[in-house]
Amino acid sequence: MSRKLVILTGLLLMMISLPFPRRAWGGEFKELRVCGDPDNLPFSNRKLEGFENKIAAVIAKELGAELTYFWWPHQRGMIRRTLRADQCDVLVSIPEGWDPVLWTKPYYRSGYAIVYPKDRGFQLKSLDDPILKQLKIGVYINSPPAEALAEKDIVKNVVGYNLLYDYKQDRPGKIIEDLIAAEIDVAVVWGPVAGYFVKKLNASYLQIVPLQEGGPGTPFTFQFSMGVREGNKALKAQLEQALSKRQADIAKILEDYGVPLLPLLAKEQFGPVKEQPGQIIYHRLD
Repeated sequence: MSRKLVILTGLLLMMISLPFPRRAWGGEFKELRVCGDPDNLPFSNRKLEGFENKIAAVIAKELGAELTYFWWPHQRGMIRRTLRADQCDVLVSIPEGWDPVLWTKPYYRSGYAIVYPKDRGFQLKSLDDPILKQLKIGVYINSPPAEALAEKDIVKNVVGYNLLYDYKQDRPGKIIEDLIAAEIDVAVVWGPVAGYFVKKLNASYLQIVPLQEGGPGTPFTFQFSMGVREGNKALKAQLEQALSKRQADIAKILEDYGVPLLPLLAKEQFGPVKEQPGQIIYHRLD
């Protein structure tokens, strides 16, 4: 499923905290131990500035638990070094149906978007628009939209951006910065990244158009759940109750961060994710 899931990773700032004291969930003292990426805005960071940090705080308060973090970059080996190592108990957002964890019911859905200056008058709604063959398009390498563009023989006018960055390389917002600087005409971006950086860079003149499904095997939208260790059904159930009670607060957080939200799909419309999810691109996090 490597082609099936992408959504944004901020990766490779290798900072590891000491493990927290282990306390039994459901005991007299509750500790909600979150597996957090230390440098992955708009999702999370050590300063607790990401929308996942805000959502985790809402859920911890609802559960009456102390919120603590174990910091590990959301990259290769993440599940093995966090949940399976019993360093933490919860991943705040994982693709619904991701096999390496036990997932809650989904609580939001988002996807890729086309972003372009409103004054260009493109009226783009999908990757099928013939004008795309005439424009300079920025897109994440190996993402579902990149594959879809290649299948449409739109290759020569495409500029690739790498999401597997470290702190010395381009950050996820670089694609939006290049769009603002007119280095590219159109950007095809993971929606939460697009919304966050358009707000952060005061670029309200940019149009964000969510893409619809890209066809069999090439999804453009994904539903997100919380993930816990396999077998931890008690925590899963409590998280689902908290998510239901605080859905309005969570939606407000996502909207404040510019996340393009789409209606949740019926269960039969959204099959299980078999392999390799992540945050913007999930590369073998297990």
